[in-house]
Amino acid sequence: MTKFFVVGDITVDQMYFVNKLPEKGGETNVVKAVLEPGGAAGTMATILAKLGNQVSLASSVGTGPFAKLALSEIIKAGVDISKLQYNEDKQTSTVSLLITPDGERTMISSAGASRQLDSQLLQEKHITDNDALVMSAYSFIGGKQREYSLLAFEIAKNNNIKTFIDMGSGAVNALEDNLIPLLKGVDYLLMNQHELFTITSQNSISDAVSNLSQHGIGNIIVKLGAMGSMVITSTDTELVEALELDNIVDTTGAGDNYTAAFAHSIMQGKSLLDSAYFGNVVGALSATIISAQKTDLSSENLNKYYQ
Repeated sequence: MTKFFVVGDITVDQMYFVNKLPEKGGETNVVKAVLEPGGAAGTMATILAKLGNQVSLASSVGTGPFAKLALSEIIKAGVDISKLQYNEDKQTSTVSLLITPDGERTMISSAGASRQLDSQLLQEKHITDNDALVMSAYSFIGGKQREYSLLAFEIAKNNNIKTFIDMGSGAVNALEDNLIPLLKGVDYLLMNQHELFTITSQNSISDAVSNLSQHGIGNIIVKLGAMGSMVITSTDTELVEALELDNIVDTTGAGDNYTAAFAHSIMQGKSLLDSAYFGNVVGALSATIISAQKTDLSSENLNKYYQ
């Protein structure tokens, strides 16, 4: 059993399924509206726990009813929340999503309590008692959470704890050129193609990878959606085929599911390519239900697609 420490946001996802986006100042009818637990860290921690790992989660939430919802699947999965911090002055982070029939998501995020994660409460043993650190780049954006995340990352690197950092378009847009220097020394960096090109200011994968390699970033995993994913090292580049499923209903959290599955597989001693395919499988399965954290990871279901 691998011991993971996960740092980042816990949110409530307010999801509105619409036929089309409203024009400025306009209105549109909702086909379906749901509230689901979400957030990169919350989702990654939940999926890691459902895969049989021992998981501790560091984040900050409010104290109202949104906190109860945001933590519902995390607690159900058996994640250790003793490192969680509660903030009475801020609401639990939320993300409002408008989801159109083509699967595209338009999002409005409220960082809320997440940015209040206080590094004064982080002890070195919180990191060193684990085998791996998994983080969302959103946690580098600002506030106390940034200080906490930078310290956790530094402790992990200094103690040879495996590190996995998952990007995100919001983090990329917020930090721009300041992001790459923060990532130096990470063992595995995961992102989508758009994020790869944005943070490197390049328009080809080879040039982008060269740029990241100059900053001490070796293992790069690029999530390509329906095309699968790409594994890039200093010596090789491989495209890993996607798992094609017909019953896709919502891709919210699919990338976080992928990252958790990839990290789990790597820490089980599997190869980069095998881990990337396992990520493809879990990411695809997560898109067959409306909820980032309720992916069916039973042995019976996984064995249908992964051996």
